[in-house]
Amino acid sequence: MKRFLLLAIPALLITQGAMAQEPRKLTLQECVKIALENNLKVVRGVYNVESYEINLRQNRMAFLPSLNFGAGYGKNYGRALNPVSNLYVNRNSNTINIQGSSSVTLFNGLRITNTFRSSQRDYASSNLDLTKAKNDVILNVVTNYTTVILNRELYENARFQLESSNQQLERIKKQVNAGALPLSNQYTQEAQVATNEVNLINNENALNLSVLQLKQSMQVPASTAIEPVIPELQLDDTVLPLTPDDIYQLALVNMPEVKSAVLKVESADLALKATQGGLFPRLTLNGSAQSNYSSISDGPLYSQSLGTPGTQQIGYVQSTGDPVVTNILVPAKIADNYNQRDQLKDNLFKNLSLQLSIPVFNGLQTRTNVQRALVSKRLADITVQETQNTLRQSIETSYNDALAAAKTYAASLKSVKAQEEAYRMNKQRFELGALSFVEYHVSENDLFRTRSDLSRAKYNFIFKKKILDFYQGKQIDF
Repeated sequence: MKRFLLLAIPALLITQGAMAQEPRKLTLQECVKIALENNLKVVRGVYNVESYEINLRQNRMAFLPSLNFGAGYGKNYGRALNPVSNLYVNRNSNTINIQGSSSVTLFNGLRITNTFRSSQRDYASSNLDLTKAKNDVILNVVTNYTTVILNRELYENARFQLESSNQQLERIKKQVNAGALPLSNQYTQEAQVATNEVNLINNENALNLSVLQLKQSMQVPASTAIEPVIPELQLDDTVLPLTPDDIYQLALVNMPEVKSAVLKVESADLALKATQGGLFPRLTLNGSAQSNYSSISDGPLYSQSLGTPGTQQIGYVQSTGDPVVTNILVPAKIADNYNQRDQLKDNLFKNLSLQLSIPVFNGLQTRTNVQRALVSKRLADITVQETQNTLRQSIETSYNDALAAAKTYAASLKSVKAQEEAYRMNKQRFELGALSFVEYHVSENDLFRTRSDLSRAKYNFIFKKKILDFYQGKQIDF
């Protein structure tokens, strides 16, 4: 039992390790999803959209009045100005100042409106740029995924060719041993097997490289074990129903880079108008309120207009020494304590004003900004033309590639059928001794070569047609 456990535990660990390293099977949609989640350009595009959204929200708030509050507290020592009575006193005191202000722009050459509308275009354009970044990732993944499918089929074709040549070598060895064939035929077949082994290794390397490129387009480490699911792709026809001009007209409507470029032209035009608004007068409505408090004014509060009759000595007669008096009003006490709340209420000051600002000369800053905005508008116009030209050229190239791939596929299909029939007949002639061994090998190699060419033409056409469908706004799917 102990010996059994010692043998079973390593075997169990090896089995668990093999299960842990089992590659994850991924479809095209799953590969695209992983790539979109990991691609840094897409992540940067998301943050770019967020930045333009913040800018849009800020420009929307520019229509609302501004509102500001402030407060201050001070402690004075010695001679200081009483903010309540506006008289200087020579004593320590505490002061409080509270103020608030608001301002709203009534007219400034429509700068706020045009800036807001421009930011709307910028935000919409950033979303389209994000879609363009995602499309680039999708196309890259689809390209590499298709390459994996092609290289997998070429690898299987090479493996089948190697197996066939090995079986042929075994038959030749038996015939050589029986004296039915010369030894040179065996050497020739062994050389053919070696050539097929090299071909298999080359195809395996190409397959591994295409899988690595697929992982890189998905932004996953090379050590990640994945296995792309190979779909059954059937090529029903090689007809291209639309012309390049038809596809181009659809692409102008569907491709995000074109719509983004157009929106950037509109944004630049609105930004130009907003900058030109700086040449017009600016009219604002302003309002403010403030109040203050001083500890110097603390204490009882007396009225200056109300009081009771009384007399007060103001001097005396020099000759007799009799006092000189006058009638006065003794102020009446209003409050026992004139505190912070009462002072802030009584000292409240309000202001409402209209302000008109007319630009006359500011070092040509406004006109220089207008010129810069005009140049930006012209550059945006050029970008639209460049984007449309690039799109049209890409569609024309893809269409010609698809058309050439369709013709190549049709020719390769005929070639495979002819080579299969020729190989079948040559095999029968070789078994009957009517065909030399070298001629038989040439026929066999031609068959495998035409099959490989057919696979390349098939997947090349499928991929090119998918690209044309993508320009028409259709989703790429296998």
